Amino acid sequence: MILKDIINIIESAAPLKWQEEWDNSGLQVGERNAEIHSVLLTTDVTEAVVAEAIERGCDLIISHHPLLYKGLKSLTGSTPQERCVVQAIRHGIAIYSAHTSMDNYLEGVSGRMAKKLGVQNYRLLVTQTGEYGLGVIGRLPEPMLFTDFLERVRTVFGAGYIRYTQPLQERVQTIAMCGGAGAEFAEAAIEQGAEVFLSADFKYHTMQALNGRIAAVDIDHWVSEHFTREIFAELIGKAVPTYIAASDGSPVKVYQAQN
Repeated sequence: MILKDIINIIESAAPLKWQEEWDNSGLQVGERNAEIHSVLLTTDVTEAVVAEAIERGCDLIISHHPLLYKGLKSLTGSTPQERCVVQAIRHGIAIYSAHTSMDNYLEGVSGRMAKKLGVQNYRLLVTQTGEYGLGVIGRLPEPMLFTDFLERVRTVFGAGYIRYTQPLQERVQTIAMCGGAGAEFAEAAIEQGAEVFLSADFKYHTMQALNGRIAAVDIDHWVSEHFTREIFAELIGKAVPTYIAASDGSPVKVYQAQN
């Protein structure tokens, strides 16, 4: 499989033109005409992920979060990003990222969250020209206890922690969500009648302002987005062998006291 053909498959679902202005989705390392035999799928590109790609013999890493947001001024190996690039080039490994381009795709990050939680008939929460946008909103088949919803989030996403504000009622059904740091879209969720807004990276004062208006549910950033690897696998898995990186994981650890 040629790299440009794999890129075309991904971008047919999540075009680069959908990415936010500040983002750096797309091909970051490698040549578009390179031949690809196997692909490692990851949320983040880290030194451990690059090492795993080398060990597995993969010649392409596809990630959600870009390795590079800004241009490198040197390649001395003095930073993790530089070492990742050096090792990738040395071993002939290309790196491609689909970040906010995949966030803005209805069946992308937030849509996958909805599917995993059983939220039905979901639509974009905040649209850009009506064709693409961030977050989704939909309904559970039946109202459920808010505590049961939290337990579903914990088990489905493997969440090590959940922070939340109290719901307005005991049972909830209309759910909005946005993968990654989506707290800025909580107001849109309220305006559209959501009882719960699930996202990551809420600041304390944001949750304070939302308290009594909507149940804001905050989980780890990586945890909210790691199902993106499944989307990549479904898109390109018939064209080339894919592996989900075992070394991929959240850098955030949770201390739990031992009783």
